[in-house]
Amino acid sequence: MRIDKRREATIRRYTAGERTNHWIVALTFVLLALSGLALFHPSMYWMSALFGGGTWTRILHPYVGVFMFVAFLILALRFWHHNLLTWSDREWLRHGREVLVNREENLPDVGRYNGGQKLLFFVMVGCLLLLLLSGLVMWRAWFSAYFPIWGIRLASVVHAVCAFLLICGIIVHIYAAVWVKGSVQAMTRGTVTPGWAWKHHRAWFRDNFRPGDK
Repeated sequence: MRIDKRREATIRRYTAGERTNHWIVALTFVLLALSGLALFHPSMYWMSALFGGGTWTRILHPYVGVFMFVAFLILALRFWHHNLLTWSDREWLRHGREVLVNREENLPDVGRYNGGQKLLFFVMVGCLLLLLLSGLVMWRAWFSAYFPIWGIRLASVVHAVCAFLLICGIIVHIYAAVWVKGSVQAMTRGTVTPGWAWKHHRAWFRDNFRPGDK
């Protein structure tokens, strides 16, 4: 844990490399969501103009998807051990309503991530894995010729459902980041205040912060 005294004793939560990795995943997700929606239904096809038209949208979407999966894999491996569910996380999830009414002092102490964040992490892992596999089956330029038509149709349904779940999950993720004051700073500057860490991730604060750290 590093205390940055130049910023009123802020605590480093993410390194520059971790933040860069996160924003690469975020940017590619936005590109994939827009291009995927453009290909999903004629009413949203107008968004293909953002990518140079329908042909370029179909070409770029799978390549960007593979790139995002690799970027997310690096992020997931880096933070995997922080997202393993514990007994405290189960208790936190059972009393999740306390978070909504801003009474987190009544919840078990939280480590680097709370139970909700950990569940979202594994939803993202599962959805992205299924999106990659189903996307490969649907990728006409390279792989779809090796699969029967029913397999391609099934992959299309799986791809759409997982994309929907992932988009919903990311919306929740963004809302929570904005709603919990100070969270956005963690991923822009890489730091949080000791008060933020104590309120929202007390166990992480205790385990990593020692008075006098520099």
